[in-house]
Amino acid sequence: MLKISELAMPKTRKVTTVCNGRREVWTDYEQAKAYFLELMMTAEGEEHDRAECVYIQLIHGLVRVFRRR
Repeated sequence: MLKISELAMPKTRKVTTVCNGRREVWTDYEQAKAYFLELMMTAEGEEHDRAECVYIQLIHGLVRVFRRR
């Protein structure tokens, strides 16, 4: 049986993120998650908080993630 989070995952692998006013279109969902996880682990302060927020939204299956300063 599939878990709820797996059922909520989008069918497309493409994801659009906006963080620090920079919009990026990723062709692979896993690539975006890896980028924001690494950014979250290496950043401090507000930058860490923004990366963490985007990462959490990605792991919950959101396709379009918008974070503004």
